[in-house]
Amino acid sequence: MGESLRPATGSGEARGSGVLHAIARMSSTRTNYLVGQTADFVVSIALLGAAFWVDHSQPLQAVLVLLLGLFIFSFIEYAFHRWLFHGPVPLFERGHTLHHEQPLGYDSLPFFFPPAVVLLLAAALALVLPAATALLLSGAIALGYALYGFSHLIIHRRRFTHPLARKWAAVHHVHHYHPDKNYGVTSPLWDFVLGTWYVSKSKVRVR
Repeated sequence: MGESLRPATGSGEARGSGVLHAIARMSSTRTNYLVGQTADFVVSIALLGAAFWVDHSQPLQAVLVLLLGLFIFSFIEYAFHRWLFHGPVPLFERGHTLHHEQPLGYDSLPFFFPPAVVLLLAAALALVLPAATALLLSGAIALGYALYGFSHLIIHRRRFTHPLARKWAAVHHVHHYHPDKNYGVTSPLWDFVLGTWYVSKSKVRVR
């Protein structure tokens, strides 16, 4: 998502604001968008590869941890979209509003920000979990984020021909017409669980 920042008034604040404005301008470029997509996949694959290098003696456990990480990210995706991007925090809400106004724009986080957060997450998990598990879990969450970014990209920029793919993309397109529904991009799981799945009025039975 992009970030719209207000200019500061003080001289010190003005310098800080200038840096933030420069980052915000960079974040709206196609280059930042594509580099960010690439970096997200590279970091996720690097973490998963490092986990395998540290310990590959328990493949079944590794698969379960990988699935757990993807499951955890599915909720992170929903929570951020619902309670931050459509929530009361201006820093997040303004940028996401811009995406709703210009869905084909390139507004996104600075390319270095998600990888930095994921690496910090891996370091934090390594304090309480075995190294291989920490790397695998953070790598799975990073992979979920990378797949989310790629999914969002192709949903807005590609016309699907396969019926299932068209239905999958339609779920997010509905969100752009009903912003309080269908927060999940990669999966509608949490929309079903938390009651934000869009139901057409034509499908609602009158009792």
